[in-house]
Amino acid sequence: MGFYKAGAKAARYGLEFGVMKHNFKTVALIGRYNSPDVGETLHRLADFLVAHGIKILVESGTAANIGSTPHTVETLDEIGRQADLVVVLAGDGTMLNIARSLVNYGSTLVGINQGRLGFLTDVSVDTMLGTMEEILQGEYTEEERFLLSTAVRRQGQDVFESYAFNDAVVSKGVTARIIEMEVFIDGQFVYSQRSDGLIVATPTGSTAYALSSGGPILYPTLEAFVLVPICPHTLSNRPIAVNSESTVEILLLRADDAVAHFDGQRHFSLEQNDWVIVRRSKTRIKLLHPLGHSYYDTLRQKLHWGEKL
Repeated sequence: MGFYKAGAKAARYGLEFGVMKHNFKTVALIGRYNSPDVGETLHRLADFLVAHGIKILVESGTAANIGSTPHTVETLDEIGRQADLVVVLAGDGTMLNIARSLVNYGSTLVGINQGRLGFLTDVSVDTMLGTMEEILQGEYTEEERFLLSTAVRRQGQDVFESYAFNDAVVSKGVTARIIEMEVFIDGQFVYSQRSDGLIVATPTGSTAYALSSGGPILYPTLEAFVLVPICPHTLSNRPIAVNSESTVEILLLRADDAVAHFDGQRHFSLEQNDWVIVRRSKTRIKLLHPLGHSYYDTLRQKLHWGEKL
């Protein structure tokens, strides 16, 4: 779904929408930790927003990193409750963490790239103020994305739970012994597998670990996720995309020091006969993009498609 200001810019994209005033009365700012540059950028953005009559919240960890701030400092939970818009000045890794933390609040996020890749944080620092001006004028596209809701079940009890924006991964540990597992989808047996692991990725995560393991790229709003084996013993084990309403269950038959990873940021040690259960989250995160944003442009730029060797 997208909202656009009427006039020349809307006409340029062949759209007819009425003027929509933004409802962003309270904006939270979250910066990349341990970054020497984030403080100056965050203060500049905060001053801009205050000049537009907007209340600013600064996330507590960010405030500790940048030093003193005249704005209200809040925890992530309070930001989820209070903020109409959350602006993340960081890289994709921080964006993953914030999305997991705020998914139960249905928060709306904008990412300003202060990292390297920038699939999720797609606004540059150079154009930050101009883009925010457009967003405040209602000139943006809105995109909803789901996360994975995951659990590790041991002897009938859920012993660990986590969200994942990119992927949930079952992989071998430091001993590098191959994993043996059985995979079920919606209660139906799919296959047994011996491999280095298995990735269950969202469309957002299809350009991350899943892509490097031979998986397909899924369009971000596609209602599906993909299962990608990691170095399977049988080469006929190939990636498979399933409907996002499906429940994926992975039974560990042999799991010598195997580990479950969630976005590569949360980890849990697995044991033999553990189940890893993966579903779509009930709530979603909303991302705002600049008007005219194209996912295909992002792929072409980030993956260097069409460049001469």
